Amino acid sequence: MTFLDPKVWTGSIFDGSWTVSRAGDAPVVEPATGEELGRAGTAGAEDVAAAALRARQEQRAWAATPYEERAALLRRAGRLFEEHAQEIQDWIVRESGGVPGKAGFETHVAAQECYEAAALASQPLGEVLPTSRKRLSFARRVPVGVVGVIAPFNFPLILGIRSVAPALALGNAVVFKPDQRTAVCGGYAIARVFEEAGLPPGLLHVLPGGAEAGQAVVADPNIPVISFTGSTAAGRKVGEAGARLLKRVHLELGGNSALVVFDDADLGLAASAGAWATFFHQGQICMTSGRHLVHEAVAEEYVERLAAKADGLPVGDPATGQVALGPLIDAHQRDRVHRLVTESVAAGARLATGGTFEGLFYRPTVLAEVPVAAPAYAEEVFGPVAPVTTFSTLEEAAALAADSEYGLSLGILTRDVMKGMALADLVPTGIVHINDQTVDDEAVAPFGGVGASGTGSRFGGTGANVDAFTETQWVTMQGDIAAYPF
Repeated sequence: MTFLDPKVWTGSIFDGSWTVSRAGDAPVVEPATGEELGRAGTAGAEDVAAAALRARQEQRAWAATPYEERAALLRRAGRLFEEHAQEIQDWIVRESGGVPGKAGFETHVAAQECYEAAALASQPLGEVLPTSRKRLSFARRVPVGVVGVIAPFNFPLILGIRSVAPALALGNAVVFKPDQRTAVCGGYAIARVFEEAGLPPGLLHVLPGGAEAGQAVVADPNIPVISFTGSTAAGRKVGEAGARLLKRVHLELGGNSALVVFDDADLGLAASAGAWATFFHQGQICMTSGRHLVHEAVAEEYVERLAAKADGLPVGDPATGQVALGPLIDAHQRDRVHRLVTESVAAGARLATGGTFEGLFYRPTVLAEVPVAAPAYAEEVFGPVAPVTTFSTLEEAAALAADSEYGLSLGILTRDVMKGMALADLVPTGIVHINDQTVDDEAVAPFGGVGASGTGSRFGGTGANVDAFTETQWVTMQGDIAAYPF
């Protein structure tokens, strides 16, 4: 039996064992070919309610488990991601349309997330506080109980495990809803890893589903904390629903990140960085460089170099050929990308290359002389489209970069790193990369954006993870009962 044998998960959801879904199942479709690869269980509201209740019941025993045991389990999970990397990668390629290199990156980061989470289990969890009375006063961090995790399709393994692993390491149970379109590589792969690692039953529930399941996770009274990654539109709804219920909601949302190219930058390296930043995984990344801001003195040459890069990138089925770009996830996304391109050309942008598609395979596209009001510049495209506009001064570059509701990542390319820092100081954003493009992520680094990109750094790094998945509790202790005048 293979590690991700469809006979195990067909029509099922995971709650420590494999259980038939009350809501039925849905096809697992390969976007490159349209082929049905299997059928995955679809969770409904009843499944979520049952999972959350059981998770709450099992969580206290898990929180009381010695930290060495929790850490050891997370290390085993990391090794399992490495041991079964090729099979999981094959599913990422076929189910999400990612190229093999992208799939390898996902399994590598998934293992690292587990190893870093293992270290969380032994972190100091409090501090001694000063007090005006004769007593011991301290603050300690305690598990929140049950964490609801909702993850999208684009980097399904990373964007799920980066919340699941630290939440478990810190003593919580998890109810996890991956996107139905990537139920296997983004959901059941994680279930199988923790099942094989020996996680006690009832602590991790993997419930692929759609809006109904997501709404149920947010609304369930047994789930006090929500970790959501997805679109800004969906994130607003999650945030609103959570706020009404006085829940803590961690939101990592969309972006329209700027890549700023100064006139002193090496244009060969800049065009390479720009191509990677926009075309990697077909542009279906929240950190993608959605706006290329280029100094007017070098803009024409930059566009020529970027278009040449785009023209040389092969597009096709990543499971059968050596390609740089695979398919977009579905026809709805393809049609949205194409609409934004055609409307931007109608608004005055010049099509330097691309703008065509075959099936779900969209050619990498470069738009030059783009008006700032053009849809492909003003909106998050989530496709392989590089809109280029120009600036003349650092202040103008800062104003353009900051003129967005999003604030996720910023790339600055210049030989003068202090000029890069001066620009970074003027742009509200959660991430800045000087002399690198906008797409980057490490398990040890805090990750998140501001504005419409989310509620700040709520993923990655010790501090962000402890803040996200624990509560602060104040405790005092004294030898005798305190005396009062009543």
